[in-house]
Amino acid sequence: MSDRPDDRVVIFDTTLRDGEQSPGCSMNTDEKLRVAEALCDLGVDVIEAGFPVASPGDFDAVSKIAERYGDRATICGLARCREGDIDAAADAVTKGERGRVHVFLATSAIHREHKLRMSTEQIVERAVASVQRAKERVDDVEFSPEDAYRTERDFLCEVVEKAIDAGATTVNIPDTVGYATPQQYFDVIRMLKESVPNIDRAIISTHCHDDLGMAVANTLAGLEAGARQVECTINGIGERAGNAALEEIVMALKTRSDHYGLSTGVVTRKLSPVSRLVGAVTGQGVPRNKAVVGRNAFAHASGIHQDGMLKNPATYEIMRPEDVGFIGTDLVLGKHSGRAAVKARLTELGFTPDDATFAEVFDRFIELADRKKEVFDADLAALMEAKLSGAGTNRERWSIKSLHTSSGTTGVPTATLELIEAPLEEGGEEKIHRDAAIGDGPIDACYNALERIIGIEGRLDDFVVKSVTRGKDALGQVDVRLYAGGRDRHGRGVSTDIIEAGARAFLQALNRADADRRAGA
Repeated sequence: MSDRPDDRVVIFDTTLRDGEQSPGCSMNTDEKLRVAEALCDLGVDVIEAGFPVASPGDFDAVSKIAERYGDRATICGLARCREGDIDAAADAVTKGERGRVHVFLATSAIHREHKLRMSTEQIVERAVASVQRAKERVDDVEFSPEDAYRTERDFLCEVVEKAIDAGATTVNIPDTVGYATPQQYFDVIRMLKESVPNIDRAIISTHCHDDLGMAVANTLAGLEAGARQVECTINGIGERAGNAALEEIVMALKTRSDHYGLSTGVVTRKLSPVSRLVGAVTGQGVPRNKAVVGRNAFAHASGIHQDGMLKNPATYEIMRPEDVGFIGTDLVLGKHSGRAAVKARLTELGFTPDDATFAEVFDRFIELADRKKEVFDADLAALMEAKLSGAGTNRERWSIKSLHTSSGTTGVPTATLELIEAPLEEGGEEKIHRDAAIGDGPIDACYNALERIIGIEGRLDDFVVKSVTRGKDALGQVDVRLYAGGRDRHGRGVSTDIIEAGARAFLQALNRADADRRAGA
């Protein structure tokens, strides 16, 4: 079945597949590659990189991830139990050294009757044929009976046994709609361990959704019952209410190793950096009270708690901030800091920017240091994340040269903008575009001017403002989501001036739409 010790849990990350299915979390190939690299650095065992048959873009992303990172992790492609799906997944993942095809077919009565209109006999026949077809292409095959928890127990045992006989090396038991309780999910996994005669030839995997807020608890219960792979996502993103959160599972196993007696290969100090990266790329901010990686995870406001912390941090902290790579508000650098010092600090914070990216972030850092009295780790991280969230848009054709707004309780809010249009071809000249617009506020006026210059209109669906650190001169972060060019677009901007931050965020989203327009997408 596996050469792994029985106390070693396989971490199967599906951020790039199930996580991307969360509304507004779609990623392009460059963004997927960046997240895949971070997942490899984190130490995950399996990366489910996408659903190759879904679109040429998804196939391309899975292929490139397999080719580039297939020697560092097993790269997996999802497939329905259809020949075309399986062939596409196999073609994509075999570009790398280690590839897996993950086939799934619904098995519960409600799915059989209303979605598939298939009998139990037909389900078994299709599952077996699909696993066999996948096995002809790759050695590593995973089978999922979708909605397994709501499947009749005898039938679930039958289809799992037949899938293993057909060549499945991993059998995944999804709680697809988050309906199970921890004890009930434990019972299902234990029942499979005891009732399926060939279960020792495959790894049992968990895949739990969070519709009732029990995804992580159910996953941990599955591990206690004998599962040895967990399917999870960074920050718990995914369909509907999301998936089991990787960072919570990993830290539960580490912090309570006395209870679970299980380990993973995850480098836990990289959890916070990867969490921030995924949040930046998808535009899905991490809630302040999010376990393990939220801004309040290591904050203590109660006087009693603060007193205990001063005497011994273990009184109220069961994990150390440094164990998960948590970024606080420590003062780090100033405007006289050199490039080497800034780059070294970014590396300590979990970032590895290329030279072009670093040059741009360093310029923004110098601008910020001129505006702020104190520059914190979180400020530096925010600058980096804002850049990363926009990378992959054909390197942002449009950028702001200058911005002026006028607003107040009297008069008409106006915005005057100068944009730099980068040349489309090497050796071409930059162009400067100027325009002014009015609106019902300075942000609206900025957006009207940006749309007119670039020639793309977008419907603003979400606008979120938050401070990165403390103080009246704190760096402000704006995340916007707009619908433009037939797709949802995300943009992020940071500045001590919240109007500038909002303009940068909107421009970043328009840059994405412009890149697709030029590519004919």
